[in-house]
Amino acid sequence: MSKKTKMRRREFLQVAAAALPAARYARILGANDRVRVGIVGFSDRFRQALLPAFGKVGKELNFEIVAVSDIWNRRRDEGVAGIEKVMGAKPKPFRNNEEMYDAKATDAVMISTPDFLHAYHGVEAMHAGHDAYIEKPLAHTMEMAVAIRDAVKQSNRVVQVGTQRRSAKNYQIANEFIRSGKFGDIVMAEMTWNVNQPGRWRRPQLVAAIKEQDTDWKRFLAYLPYEPWDPRKYLEYRLFWPYSSGIPDQWMVHQIDTVHWFTDLPRPRSVVANGGVYLWKDGRQNWDTATIVFDYGPLNDPTKGFQVVYSSRMTNSAGGTKEFYYSNAGMLNLDTNEITPTGGLNERAAAEMEMKPNQLATTKLSDLAPAETAADTGADSSTTANVRNWMECVRTRKKPNADIEAGYNHAVALCMTVAAMHSGRKVMFDDTKRDIVMG
Repeated sequence: MSKKTKMRRREFLQVAAAALPAARYARILGANDRVRVGIVGFSDRFRQALLPAFGKVGKELNFEIVAVSDIWNRRRDEGVAGIEKVMGAKPKPFRNNEEMYDAKATDAVMISTPDFLHAYHGVEAMHAGHDAYIEKPLAHTMEMAVAIRDAVKQSNRVVQVGTQRRSAKNYQIANEFIRSGKFGDIVMAEMTWNVNQPGRWRRPQLVAAIKEQDTDWKRFLAYLPYEPWDPRKYLEYRLFWPYSSGIPDQWMVHQIDTVHWFTDLPRPRSVVANGGVYLWKDGRQNWDTATIVFDYGPLNDPTKGFQVVYSSRMTNSAGGTKEFYYSNAGMLNLDTNEITPTGGLNERAAAEMEMKPNQLATTKLSDLAPAETAADTGADSSTTANVRNWMECVRTRKKPNADIEAGYNHAVALCMTVAAMHSGRKVMFDDTKRDIVMG
């Protein structure tokens, strides 16, 4: 990290700490008050997933979208039209978040801006006294991860992070099963996320059309050092560091978050990574292929633990998206939503050592749920459930499913991964200093 970048971030953190008392002036909501929501960034993610989810549950819980803030004039216009189409009322457009917060027209925000801005915009929301739904990844640098975690804790706002697996029924049932002890100790987890899409994260038509005067490039850079206008970095930011790490920011955090959830382990003990840009040589900096190996276990007992192997490629889609958890007795498959004896200790292997076989019975996760609960596995349903949980917690002030600690923990794992990718070294973490340690 450059000295100039560190200075910009340090300045932001100093301002953040000084400004936080303003959060005390948040409007106190009554049980029946309408919750006025502002949208920070009318992104593809918001348009395709969060807005439909809001449309399904917002009216029931008396939440209304009243504002949309986006620094790009095209997205502002699309936001007003798109939100009106789903919600039936036009939100007020704002050129930036300062204008929106100064208008005092909102109580809560949903943040779906580029990866490197999630924590930055989250801290802004805390200063404004707003509850927030913040898309993942929460942060991919430790400075920003610490800043948003501290800001949330000091402000006492309700924050839900967009790791929606925590609100999905099949994952909740899997979590309960593992915690029951019936699965046995986890000995290994294998995770994949494979696609074959040369256009993934590319926006060539928009890149050709956008002009610097259409947006606010300096605001986009936020705490990063200034560099000349680059429409690819603005629109195809997932291909370029430090705007995103690509595969780990977008996909890995979803799956590694389930490891933390199922085990109550806050972070990996170590991370190593390998990969590169093997096929899509289109100017991108972030890898199109990655294999990342995590060591997990009690932080104070290196004799116990398990390994997680995460692999992802954008060059061949075979294998798709998979999550397999293994114990000595079998496998939990979160693709098929089944528990099976696959790989468990069979009779022949056990007899060689005069042991008893150890094999799970084949069971569907849905069979473990109460009769009235369906193990719905769809991405749309889990996002809707996550949005609903956030809205309910804004009402009750209870801890949401994907709270700030869950977000901070996946951010730590992500920051360790990024450091391993950039350095080629084994990476550990110092909880006291809240920072990366190189092996």
